[in-house]
Amino acid sequence: MNSPALPPSHPPTSSTTGTPGSPATSVFSRRAALGALAALAATPVLAGRASAGTASGAPGASSASGTKAGTRAAAADPDFGPNVLVFDPSMPIADIQAKVSDVFRRQESNQFGTDRFALFFKPGTYEGLDVNVGFYTHVAGLGLSPDDVDIHGLVHVEADWMQGNATQNFWRSAENLSVTPTGGSNRWAVSQAAPLRRVHIRGEVPLWNGYDGWSSGGFMADCKVDGRVVSGSQQQWLTRNSALGEWAGSVWNMVFVGVDGAPPQNFPDPSHTVVDSAPVIREKPFLYVDGSGAYQVFVPALHSNARGVTWNGGAQGESIPLTDFHIAKPGDSAATINSALAQGKHLLVTPGVYALDQTVEVTRAGTVVLGLGIATLLPDNGITALSVADVDGVKISGLLIDAGATNSAVLVRVGPQGASGGHAGDPTLLQDVFVRIGGAQAGKATVSVEINSSDVIGDNLWLWRADHGSGVGWDVNTSDTGLVVNGARVTMYGLFVEHHQKTEVLWNGDAGRTYFFQNEMPYDPPNQAAWMDGSRHGYAAYQVADSVSSHEAWGLGSYCLFLADPSVVADSALLVPNTSGVRLHDMVTVSLGNDGTISHVVNETGDPVNNTNSGISYLVSYP
Repeated sequence: MNSPALPPSHPPTSSTTGTPGSPATSVFSRRAALGALAALAATPVLAGRASAGTASGAPGASSASGTKAGTRAAAADPDFGPNVLVFDPSMPIADIQAKVSDVFRRQESNQFGTDRFALFFKPGTYEGLDVNVGFYTHVAGLGLSPDDVDIHGLVHVEADWMQGNATQNFWRSAENLSVTPTGGSNRWAVSQAAPLRRVHIRGEVPLWNGYDGWSSGGFMADCKVDGRVVSGSQQQWLTRNSALGEWAGSVWNMVFVGVDGAPPQNFPDPSHTVVDSAPVIREKPFLYVDGSGAYQVFVPALHSNARGVTWNGGAQGESIPLTDFHIAKPGDSAATINSALAQGKHLLVTPGVYALDQTVEVTRAGTVVLGLGIATLLPDNGITALSVADVDGVKISGLLIDAGATNSAVLVRVGPQGASGGHAGDPTLLQDVFVRIGGAQAGKATVSVEINSSDVIGDNLWLWRADHGSGVGWDVNTSDTGLVVNGARVTMYGLFVEHHQKTEVLWNGDAGRTYFFQNEMPYDPPNQAAWMDGSRHGYAAYQVADSVSSHEAWGLGSYCLFLADPSVVADSALLVPNTSGVRLHDMVTVSLGNDGTISHVVNETGDPVNNTNSGISYLVSYP
């Protein structure tokens, strides 16, 4: 691998306090201190930096004002609330730019704030528009095809607010549009919970900020990139069912599933894991405007052995009129939402934070729950935030679940314990579902997500026990496990699970599959005695139960950074039964900054990582 010069030094701070949204909020972590490790492995390509638009104007209406034609179009729009801005190509571009730039000004560094925004663009061309995407901002086209909305300009993410460090660029998204980028390059410098979906970029896509920064984990699906994707210092990334002109670069764990134009399999040098197709997948539902101007939600078809983008030959799936949805707004009670679901409505959750005094119950087969603007559910009194019955074809997407101050046993449950139904023909999907424990407040949860139903598909999950922000500490934002899988034939694409205090992923169901796993062990075990799994030192990041006879996973990375006590040891990153039906491919462990030890990659196999070696250990297969 090529080794460019290190990025400029940004002295970390050990502070764990600060104003929400402030760059000073616990910057010391793998995200700040270990960029140099990634930079050493990155491809030396410097892409040009795009400038943000002028911050002026004020969001606050559900659609932007503009020309007479634009006003007529806006008048027919549903009432999505004040934080959904709908733009029409007939509106003056300066008016659109002013509103878009003001949202960015408010959200650029608003990491743990409560504001949420969705920016929607009706079909047409937008000339010279610069959409810089900040925290809790969801940018999307309203066409049936991504090419129906063409932004001649930029839809990009920068890391200027952290001096080039993109490792805290979370909670934002872009989907269902095309970009003809100014200067030929459209940067998307992000880490977890910042997906690109169903996007066509007619140029290059750098996944980092350039030589002054680094980035740490991301997700792209159903996208077409005409030029190169340049990973640079991006530490790990999943590209699924996309078409690329070219891929350049690798650091630790780059996974490609069903991607036209993927690089050849060559793990670990470079660290490219390539799987020919996705065995079963349905792309995320999305909002669009039909030819009559009516709003609908399109639910893409289920595909087997899928490769490439879904939309080149026209949309395949079904449309559901928006009139079949309850449009939830902040202030709606859980009782109101549950009443609508019980009456057979689907659920569109508009931007905001929803305090829940009872569990949101999805009981009807085929229900669509679609969040806009990183809509956030905050459970009270230790309840489960979201529960899905053991039924066919539920689609849950675009939600952030924040743990409350009282411990929840489980935050998201799919199927009751003991669920026994089969759903292979119409599986339930969890897409862009993110869970956060601490950071915004001192949340607590024993388990983030529990999957009891069979045939569930997870597609871009980030289950995070916060390592920075408010309410963070070993005895403060407590959490045992990110994901428990009890159902059979569960498939995960893009599983990001970090910092939980016991086994982070526990897989009890048979015939499971994972395509890309990214993990960081907890930073803060106070000492070894506080972090023991029986007689074993530390807990596994990913454990398959001894009762499981069949399981397969590709591209698994686990990292340690034991800041409170660097002498802490994890015996194994991965634990699996020694049976022929359980197979792991392309694994990596890293000791970040050489603070701490992982003794083995899987079971008793794989070299240790610690301060006496390179800090990186690769294992191509197990057994």
